[in-house]
Amino acid sequence: MAALLLILPILAVVLLNLPLWRPSARTALWIPVVLCVLQLAAVLFAPVIFPLSGALAMNYRIVGSDLSMDGLTRVMGIAIALVGIASALVARHAAVLDEVRVFRFVNLLLLALAGMNGVVLVRDLFALYVFIEVTSVSCFVLIVVNGRREALEGAFKYLVLSAVATALLLGGVALIFMVSGATTFAAAAAAVRDTTSNPLALAAVALFLAGLAIKAGLVPFHGWLPDAYGSSNGAVSVLLAGIVTKTTGVYTLIRLVDAVFGYTPPVRHVLLGAGLLSVLVGAVAALGQRDLKRMLAYSSVSQVGYIVLGLAAGPGLGFAGAVLHLFNHAVFKSLLFVNSAAVKRQAGTVDMDRLGGIATKMPVTGVTSIVGMLSTAGIPPFSGFWSKLLIVVALWKAGLPWAAAIAVLASVLTLAYFLQMQRRVFFGKPSAACDGLVEADPWALAPAVLLAGLTLALGLAMPWLFGTFFLPLGRLL
Repeated sequence: MAALLLILPILAVVLLNLPLWRPSARTALWIPVVLCVLQLAAVLFAPVIFPLSGALAMNYRIVGSDLSMDGLTRVMGIAIALVGIASALVARHAAVLDEVRVFRFVNLLLLALAGMNGVVLVRDLFALYVFIEVTSVSCFVLIVVNGRREALEGAFKYLVLSAVATALLLGGVALIFMVSGATTFAAAAAAVRDTTSNPLALAAVALFLAGLAIKAGLVPFHGWLPDAYGSSNGAVSVLLAGIVTKTTGVYTLIRLVDAVFGYTPPVRHVLLGAGLLSVLVGAVAALGQRDLKRMLAYSSVSQVGYIVLGLAAGPGLGFAGAVLHLFNHAVFKSLLFVNSAAVKRQAGTVDMDRLGGIATKMPVTGVTSIVGMLSTAGIPPFSGFWSKLLIVVALWKAGLPWAAAIAVLASVLTLAYFLQMQRRVFFGKPSAACDGLVEADPWALAPAVLLAGLTLALGLAMPWLFGTFFLPLGRLL
């Protein structure tokens, strides 16, 4: 099954480009949706199909020792499928790409899905690097698929910093290979176990942390992120903000810290500093934005900081909070970018100074945006509240009450800039942009309602999930 998560998207790309068979543009957009639905079903029902090893984790091996699926992999597999569905449906809603560009989008989306599935399945540093690059290159081209000048600028910044991250990661892989003679997670973990007597291993850890900080958009390596998110079309923004940076940067950081680097004091100090800086800088920068998508981009920087703070709090409770917020952020940030795509399509702008009162004409978009806002700000009973609560408690128990206080303060700032956004876009005084405005079509409303419902359902079910999933995950991984 794990191998199929890689093979099927690549096979779909091949079939989609056969010279004697070419489906219509509308049919092509359904291919990634169908594959993501199949992936969602497969990952959700994998414990029923395959025998479990341990109380929660599935630790079986496929294709030798290259691919492996455990609880964290399943969380990411579900998130990738959900965001992939949302991105494809938003692309159908936009309906502004000609047939050639539709096929380009679908091909690149399928390659990005295969790359992200590879990232979460492999347990080898070099293979991990390869799949990260497959995802990054696909997304670089996706940013410029609409051909606008600002998209080219955003893609160029993404390309430059991604190239720097590539060099850092590849350098780290090379150093690990020099030290251990192999690049598997197990060999790398043995090599970095005693970095005090091996400066090459210490340098490898530093290179990996810096490279993944760029991929995740952590401060001070976040410069590419607002331009890439803000300049790309709606479907690509959903994909980038919802799952790409989470997979290539945040997930990889979580996996390597837990399985390779370990929760050593130097690693935790670096994570704590980067997390606090990102939480505060992202929130403060979001307060001063007038472009809706750029505000959401800076909000992503802040929310990724929360995930890193959870990881810095250590294994167990901190790890569980980081994984939970990673999944929650993928859901509610995808929801908010789906809504921004609907606003852009219906009103023709995402300039918040030119909008206002559009919830009267777009009530579903307005209500679902409130759900995403409250979850991002950590307001109960939505899912974001529980993951932030776990992170704050984990920081407190780790002897970092001042860091927990900063995390709570940043949540207040998050609520402030989202309330400002709601007033300026959805519920303020109606603007000229509201004249003749109508609600988005079902292609945009369906993913918005799905993601909003999931955010609320997870929040209501979280007390049960704590005891049956996330806390056992924190103990097992």
